[in-house]
Amino acid sequence: MKLVSYQKDGAASWGVVVDGGVADLASRLPDCPNMRSFIAGGGAVPEGLSPDHALEDVTLLPVVPNAGKIVCIGLNYQAHKEEGVRDPNDKPMLFARWAETLIGHETPLVIPRISDKLDFEAEMLAVIGKETGRYLPASQALDHVFGYSCMNEGSVRDWQRHSSQVTAGKNFVGTGAVGPWLVTADELGDPQALDLELTVNGQTMQKANTADMIWPVAEMIEYITNWIPLHPGDMIATGTPAGVGSRRTPPVFLQPGDVVEVTIERIGTLRNTVVKEA
Repeated sequence: MKLVSYQKDGAASWGVVVDGGVADLASRLPDCPNMRSFIAGGGAVPEGLSPDHALEDVTLLPVVPNAGKIVCIGLNYQAHKEEGVRDPNDKPMLFARWAETLIGHETPLVIPRISDKLDFEAEMLAVIGKETGRYLPASQALDHVFGYSCMNEGSVRDWQRHSSQVTAGKNFVGTGAVGPWLVTADELGDPQALDLELTVNGQTMQKANTADMIWPVAEMIEYITNWIPLHPGDMIATGTPAGVGSRRTPPVFLQPGDVVEVTIERIGTLRNTVVKEA
């Protein structure tokens, strides 16, 4: 099942992809006005649906626009860790991202007017489906994942390095993209066996398999819940592989007019053009 959050005629809604279109579920499930409430309610979709809108007639939003928490993991692929500048660490590097900084499929990524160093980062996104509580063991963690999506976790590199904390550079408005849809865990299968690729203007810049993660999704959830519980609709950005622009010689940063695509096997392709903030 592929689920989308979207906007149509200025109104936000959500639905399921059927027959190449979108069946609106906000109108059919009045107790679930948005994706987050649907996930929290158990995620049951009516049968026999037909599309209400063509996909090209709606503006896709981040899969969970009002996510309560977005926990991101850095340096989760060994090759990317080796191309970085941080000291080796035997624990996951975690930081937070805010929902208001994210955009959806086919919405432009924004280079802020105070920087020219917007970098690309292909990632798989995991969305929590059930309350985890504290200290959830990895052996049970995947049972608490509702689904997965693609993410371009864009980073404004100069602001990221203004201090020892990366928060500012990871939270400029319009620099992170999520989508195009949320693929439910039962349809996706094993999240640690998926090819992942990012292209800029058709040129491959990052390519890996999620099997290459240092900390698989289940272990990430265990680690995160050691210090904070996760709730339905919370999202985990699972890290980017090697090949980011800032670590190339010479560095490659996104430019206005670029087209960036993140493709993950069995999920789909997230596509965004790039613009410069006015």
